[in-house]
Amino acid sequence: MLRMSKLTDYGTVLLAYMAREPGRLFSAQELAERTQLAAPTVAKLLKALGKAGLLDSQRGARGGYALARAPADISAVDIIDAIEGPVALTECATGHSTCNIEAGCGVGHNWQRINSGIRSALKAVTLAELTRPMAVPLIDLRAQRR
Repeated sequence: MLRMSKLTDYGTVLLAYMAREPGRLFSAQELAERTQLAAPTVAKLLKALGKAGLLDSQRGARGGYALARAPADISAVDIIDAIEGPVALTECATGHSTCNIEAGCGVGHNWQRINSGIRSALKAVTLAELTRPMAVPLIDLRAQRR
């Protein structure tokens, strides 16, 4: 199963909350309270998102965190890469593979192509779009497997 971690989900929740007021500074405590996430989790996510250049931080009594870019300029792949590292379905899709069979593998290039398509799809979805209510119903993927 291909699934992102809870941390990535929670990081997206934080960014979506901040995207409601893009120019505003938010304290870590306020973000924890408003999103109902544990303060240590929020602190860990803010650090990762800041290190990735998605957030700016200011120290001091009036300090806090703000989006470093407009919500329309932050993609889903930016968020995933910041928290989980680059999206890679297989070892050879990482760009610095240590796979022992890569030289003779007949499917690696196809997995890389699939990985590229997934990255492109994630790059096309912005934080601004993620914060909007969904206009189409959710698809039940379990029903499609039958």
